[in-house]
Amino acid sequence: MQAMEALKANVLPMRVKLFFNPGAGADDDSDQQILDIIKEMQAWKFIPELYLIEPDSNLPEVVEAAIAQGIDLFVVCGGDGTVASVTKALVGSNATLGIVPAGTQNNVALSLNIPIDIPAAIALLRTGRCLKIDLGMVTCNDVSTPFIELCSVGLFSMLFPSGDDIQHGNVASIGEFLGILTTAPPSDIHLFLDDNREINELGHAALISNMPYIGRNYKVGAADAYHDGLLDVMFFSDLSKLDLIGYILSGVGTDSPEDPRIQHYRVRKIIIDTEPSMSVMADGQSLGEGSVRIEVLQQALTVMVGTTKSNEGK
Repeated sequence: MQAMEALKANVLPMRVKLFFNPGAGADDDSDQQILDIIKEMQAWKFIPELYLIEPDSNLPEVVEAAIAQGIDLFVVCGGDGTVASVTKALVGSNATLGIVPAGTQNNVALSLNIPIDIPAAIALLRTGRCLKIDLGMVTCNDVSTPFIELCSVGLFSMLFPSGDDIQHGNVASIGEFLGILTTAPPSDIHLFLDDNREINELGHAALISNMPYIGRNYKVGAADAYHDGLLDVMFFSDLSKLDLIGYILSGVGTDSPEDPRIQHYRVRKIIIDTEPSMSVMADGQSLGEGSVRIEVLQQALTVMVGTTKSNEGK
């Protein structure tokens, strides 16, 4: 404790842009939460410039203006969706992303070894490591979009909007969720892997992940998946919709082994064709339907991370 207080006393003041999503997570007391966060950041001699994220926020414009003013640390207080939104605005810059987890699942924070405890996450902004991590890039309908966590093709993409509403307490979306689940047909899914392999099977979904954890903290990749130059592909070809819904709602815990029918691949790039065309989504953003090309962007974003054996010394 004394060493931490001494470190606080010796750091230099630093301006940061603080993005806060009042709608993240399940806590309704967002006003008090942001005041506590600002107070803790000030204790570490950060000078936070607060920006409240709204549905119509132009984040690239906000980021560009802040960089022009000399700010190079952008701290996101929110969940995975908020982290993804700010990530897209930072791609191509030399800025650094910091994360204070305040969402429901916080998969990105978990993957990067960022503590859920808010004071500890803020301390990490001073004591953690700057690491260049990979991103994914998905191209669908001639539009390319980066993603930090996950790209989904098929049933998961269709169910996400209503499932997210339910997760945030809107039980009125249960009917829509069940309607999609019962009526969505499978498609002929054709995977073209970068080692010239082709897989063509009837199925409901494919997931392409850049992070070790997705969904309800469901582990899909190695601890260093975010900077190994590869993407993890999960192909659900033989599972029924009821099997799939189990993964959406509960994931796989330490006492529940993964279904052996799920196929795993690791790729630098992949092309996915579906017939009939299936819905595509990247980090919660709908990209429409149709053929998709997904590839890894190596060392595309600098992030403050916790120290683990997988990133130590890199």
